[in-house]
Amino acid sequence: MQTELHHENTDLPESRDDLILKYAPLIKFIANRLALRLPPHIDINDIINSGVIGLIDAIDKYDENKGVLFKTYAEFRIKGAILDNLRSMDWVPRSIRKMVSKLEKTYLELEKRYNRPASDEEVAEALQLDLEKYFELLAQASGISLLSLEMISSHEDARLKLIDCLTDAEGTNPFTFLKKSEARSVVTEAIEDLPEKEKMVISLYYYDELTMKEISTVLKLTESRVSQIHTKAILRLRGKLGELFNQNAHES
Repeated sequence: MQTELHHENTDLPESRDDLILKYAPLIKFIANRLALRLPPHIDINDIINSGVIGLIDAIDKYDENKGVLFKTYAEFRIKGAILDNLRSMDWVPRSIRKMVSKLEKTYLELEKRYNRPASDEEVAEALQLDLEKYFELLAQASGISLLSLEMISSHEDARLKLIDCLTDAEGTNPFTFLKKSEARSVVTEAIEDLPEKEKMVISLYYYDELTMKEISTVLKLTESRVSQIHTKAILRLRGKLGELFNQNAHES
C-alpha cells in the first residue's frame, strides 16, 4: 500500500512515487550545492542516492499535524541523509585530521599568548613551516570545515549551522556538556573576536547564506582566498569551543 500525503498546495492526496518524482529536483539541488564543497572524488550519484533515501524517510515520517510544510521537512531529511552517508565514508585521512587538530591548538595558544588573533606569519613560525607550506595545510583543512554546513534547515538559527560545523563527528560531541543555548553565546562571542575579514566571511556564509563564489564577488577576492579565510575562522572557533568543552568535561 502506497503512502499518501496531503501536499500543502492541494487537497488531493499524492502517492509516494508521485512525491519522489515531484521532489527529485530538490534532491539534485541540495546534492549539487553540497558537492561544490566536497573533494572531487566524491561521486555526485552517491550523494543523490542518499538524498532519495532521505526523501523516502521524510514521506514515511511526515506528520502534517505538526504544522510544518512537507517541503521544509523533506529538505531537512534529505540533507541529513546525505551528510550521514558522507560521514560514514570517512573520506578525510587521519593524517589531515591530526594536522587540523594541531592547527586549532596553535591558533588557540598564540591567541592566549598575544591576547589577539595570531597572524599567518606567527602561526607558520610556531609550526616551523614556511608560508607556502602553511597555506597548503589550510587548503587541506578546508574540506573538514566545509562538511556539515547544511545540517540545519534554513529557517533555523544560523548559529546552529555554524555550531554543527564546529562539532567533531568522530569524537565526543561537545554538546554532551554544553547546552546549545550556551554554545550559541560562546560562538557569538568568539565570532566577535575574529579578524574583520574572517568575521565578514562567517557572517556572509552562515547568516546571509551566500556561496563562496558569491562572497568572493562581494569582497573582491578570489574564491580560494575566501575559502582560506573561512578555514582560518573555523580553526580559531573550533579551538575556542574545544577548550570550553575540555573545561566542562573536567568539571563533570
